[in-house]
Amino acid sequence: MDTIPRSNVVHMYQKRSLLIAINCIASLSIFFFGYDQGLMSGVNNTVDYYQTTMKFGHQDPVTGAPVIDNSLLQGGIISIYYLGTLIGALAGGSLGDRYGRIKTISIGACWGVFGACLQCSAQNHVWMIFARLINGFGTGILNAIVPVWATETSEHTSRGQFVTIEFTLNIFGVVVAYWLEFGCAYYGDGSGAYGFVWRFPIAFQIIPLLVLAGSVWFFPESPRYLVKVGRNEEARYILGRLRGETGEDVGRAEAEFQDIKNIAELERATSKNHSYFAMLFGIGSGKLHTGRRVQLVIWLQIMQEWIGIAGVTIYAPTIFRIAGISNADSKWISGLNYITYTFATLICVFTLDRIGRRWTLYWGSVMQGIPMILAAALTKLGKNASAAGDTKTAAGYGIGAVAMIFIFTATFGATWLTVPWLYPAEIFPLEVRAKGNAWGVVGWSIGNGWCTLLLPVIFIALEENTYYIFGACNVLTIPMVWALYPESNQRTLEEMNLLFASDSIWNWDAERNFAILKEQNPDLVQAAQRGHSVIDPETGMVRPHSAAHRNMSIDASALTVHHHDDADSTEKQHFKHG
Repeated sequence: MDTIPRSNVVHMYQKRSLLIAINCIASLSIFFFGYDQGLMSGVNNTVDYYQTTMKFGHQDPVTGAPVIDNSLLQGGIISIYYLGTLIGALAGGSLGDRYGRIKTISIGACWGVFGACLQCSAQNHVWMIFARLINGFGTGILNAIVPVWATETSEHTSRGQFVTIEFTLNIFGVVVAYWLEFGCAYYGDGSGAYGFVWRFPIAFQIIPLLVLAGSVWFFPESPRYLVKVGRNEEARYILGRLRGETGEDVGRAEAEFQDIKNIAELERATSKNHSYFAMLFGIGSGKLHTGRRVQLVIWLQIMQEWIGIAGVTIYAPTIFRIAGISNADSKWISGLNYITYTFATLICVFTLDRIGRRWTLYWGSVMQGIPMILAAALTKLGKNASAAGDTKTAAGYGIGAVAMIFIFTATFGATWLTVPWLYPAEIFPLEVRAKGNAWGVVGWSIGNGWCTLLLPVIFIALEENTYYIFGACNVLTIPMVWALYPESNQRTLEEMNLLFASDSIWNWDAERNFAILKEQNPDLVQAAQRGHSVIDPETGMVRPHSAAHRNMSIDASALTVHHHDDADSTEKQHFKHG
């Protein structure tokens, strides 16, 4: 393949080894994302940062704890990042669909480097606000495109596994940020009065970003993007390297390639308007129903934040204090919680492709909702016991509440951490897949920004009772997922257009319509059919089955299926879907 540089790893590896290489480089972006998320909690507690440089607080002369004088400024510096991710995601989606996945990843990494350089050199709060905005812009670009690249190169049978491994690196990034800041806190006399204590951890993220920006050019472009822009020869070669071309793998790459071409033809014939505005309201999308898909991914990401992970991060130190844990000890206990969180993500690696996206969310909601309710109750009982002077009983309740926090974060890591990021990268049409995933990042940005601004106020008003809200949100997600979110597990990306072709919003109608379309279009999507080959065993040639040639459609109510037999080739039968 002369059009692909010889230095590209696609020439050196194939099948699973090539997929592992692709996911390793994608994991650098996800690691940066996690690292950047875990960074500001430690930075905000550094004296030189909040008192000397940003000037939104001062150090308590007795306890040494930070006292915030301007909570609006502190919250604004944090939340402006999510405005950057929102804008960056929309930009990244457009760039990814227009110029490709590889170029967009490199652009996002460069913006991230620029933002990190500005952050670690900030001299005042105005400087820091703009630096955070730019850094968020780069993060948004990467978050919009990297999951798409990973899902488009993976097989439908193991797509969830590979993306889950990437998000293990996401939480590992949080862990690295936490413990690096923990170590830097002891720099000098350990007072935190040195700029190095917070500037070095911010600067550290530049390393993986530079590696990502430079090395991604040596990796293959998404074969689905290449088909979309008409570079079929390159797409077919890359698919052959990804799926294999010998032994029992013969025909797999060709089947997938033909599926991609068929669906690309149907999408171009079905949907005409690909702007973000048209996507949001489903204008001109026809049977593709992109508006419904946009709403699903936005609300899935918003609910990811409101089931409690943001609240646990904010209120956990208070629970530790009720348990009788000192401020010094609470730091390493929080770090231990993050380590447990990281290992819990490995559960999802082995379960997500076995039990599916829906059941992963179901058991996650149950095992998150119960600890949230119990944490609220135990914290309340601990406070009452403490007020009555019974410190031993209070400590017992507090330890129970701490255990609930550990259970919650472990369950979140095994369930809800990954699915809201994987689902948007799976369900959108090829023509707008990057833009579709960008809408998921928009939902995450809204959910995070919303929580960042509102939760401190809510916790002041409701204290531990806020955890009941999180418990209720977990309960709410169960019927929401059951009724509205079709299963994407073990289905190819090309089958998603059939899955969302129903005019009904309900999952059961989508599944029934999907079964009808699969029966009526037996040649439209073949890569998921075991034992089926697109290679004619007699001629050794590819069987022709383009969407245009076979008059295929994703409208079950209007499609006419032609049944030809040796006796009467003109017999027709009409299938109606009510």
